[in-house]
Amino acid sequence: MHSDTSLAFAHPEERALASAPADPRDRISLRDHVVLADIGAFQQERGHGQRLNFNVVVEVTPETGPLEDDVDRILSYDRITEAIAAELAAERLNLLETLAERVAERILAQPRAMRVFVRIEKLDRGPGALGVEIVRARAAVPVKALDEEATLHPVVAYLSNAVIAAQDLSARLDRLAASGAPVILAVGMPAVPPPETGHRPTQRRIDLLAIEQNAWVLAARDPRCVVVATRTEIDWAMRRGQMLVWAPSKIVLDAVDGPKGAVRDTGTLILWLAEQMAATRLELHGDVSAPAGSRVPVVAIDR
Repeated sequence: MHSDTSLAFAHPEERALASAPADPRDRISLRDHVVLADIGAFQQERGHGQRLNFNVVVEVTPETGPLEDDVDRILSYDRITEAIAAELAAERLNLLETLAERVAERILAQPRAMRVFVRIEKLDRGPGALGVEIVRARAAVPVKALDEEATLHPVVAYLSNAVIAAQDLSARLDRLAASGAPVILAVGMPAVPPPETGHRPTQRRIDLLAIEQNAWVLAARDPRCVVVATRTEIDWAMRRGQMLVWAPSKIVLDAVDGPKGAVRDTGTLILWLAEQMAATRLELHGDVSAPAGSRVPVVAIDR
């Protein structure tokens, strides 16, 4: 018999066994999978990799027919490690709870997965292991419909300061909206330069905030322009046909592989955004040079 205390600290496999339904399911498990990740809500955790230890148990529906030693008939262990790697690569996160939720959701999207136990521990934050554990079931976390998962490919349009201030701004936005594709508007540095710190990390933050101030200037010029700061907001706005203005701080700072060089280099920054969003094209409205090496078609509207 397990006591509540011993079960609380038991491996997820023991917890799964203790709480198994009347019709026991098959289980696959991943034990002590250690990866290095940049995660944490505190400033001192940013930019410093720390070890995360993953223990995952997935309950699956038993295979009714013969396996015939065919890997396509089972839920592969690789699906668990791939789910972890994919969520760590998607964006930098503050909370283990968020990471656990996303890993569980990705695993439960597999057809045979019915219930998943995810335990994640930080190994470098103290003398012991600090972590979280969650249990999620398919019945409680429905698999997303295919139409909700459909990928949207937006048009990314850079607007220079002169274009933002021009009398024909609304007409320009009308033409962008008429394309029928989601539109993400991007701006550069404001005309008034921000303070200089001489310190690269703080200067990067100040420059990003200056760009965001410029985004709000654009939003004030036309009510269709909605400023958004997170990937979730971007996806939500695109699915609802909103014309959005990118506020770059969070996405750039949280990115595992962010834009190289100074963010005040407008060409580099907007090209990175276009590639991250798998844009159909990048439109340049105003005085910015076409970025080199673009994998996204670049169209100069006017210079």
